[in-house]
Amino acid sequence: MDLELLTQKAIEIVKQASTFIQQEAALFSRDKIEYKDLNNLVSYVDKEAEKLLVAGLSELLPEASYITEEGTTGTEPDPTALNWIIDPLDGTTNFIHGIPVYCVSVGLARGKELLVGIIHEPSLDELFYSWKGGGAWCNGKQIHVSNVPNLQDSLIATGFPYYKFEKQKRYMYILELLMQRTHGIRRMGAAAVDLAYVAAGRFDGFYEYNLNSWDMAAGVLLIKEAGGKVTDFNGGDNYLFGGDIIATAGAQHEELVGVIKENF
Repeated sequence: MDLELLTQKAIEIVKQASTFIQQEAALFSRDKIEYKDLNNLVSYVDKEAEKLLVAGLSELLPEASYITEEGTTGTEPDPTALNWIIDPLDGTTNFIHGIPVYCVSVGLARGKELLVGIIHEPSLDELFYSWKGGGAWCNGKQIHVSNVPNLQDSLIATGFPYYKFEKQKRYMYILELLMQRTHGIRRMGAAAVDLAYVAAGRFDGFYEYNLNSWDMAAGVLLIKEAGGKVTDFNGGDNYLFGGDIIATAGAQHEELVGVIKENF
């Protein structure tokens, strides 16, 4: 499999979905919002963008299956197979409220082995992409994680839980600790964007729980190819399908893991 060529072809499909999303952003009305469950919003834009992605990627790689947020393929995914892992619109709540921080995120994995990662942030027209062994790129320029040497000098991103609030107090205590031990905390509202920004050296780290594979697949590969480090909250490798993730430039990783592991 020529991963570089596959990535370039998949990029064109991702761009088509992004174009559709931006066209709809100018027309979107909040009466078109649907609720999957508490605070978990979806719209026809998410669903139609996913259909566009699946249709295009099916022609590109017919043997691959799908793990998708909106489940438009109607099939039960096999996490051990060759899968496109798709979030057609990460940051739906931002999109619905007119906040221009959202993206299309597409990863390709064989089991837990990530092969391709593409994130397009249409509002800024920033395209982040990587393939295994090929480095990480943004709009044609190679990107790298930051060289910040410690947690104290790091800018960290996170997301806030919108369900499963039983761990909220512990999570907020970690936030309080990190406010005092870093340059600051940012909450953008789109995990895939956060991960792309770690890969590009804008953030020095990111952590969040209650995530799905489609939130992180593309971003994880970007960070690894950009020279960063990714683990779960315990410092292990059960992040892609485990629900929690810590991703950093590297130097601050063990300290960040320690803060989270000790208090979560």
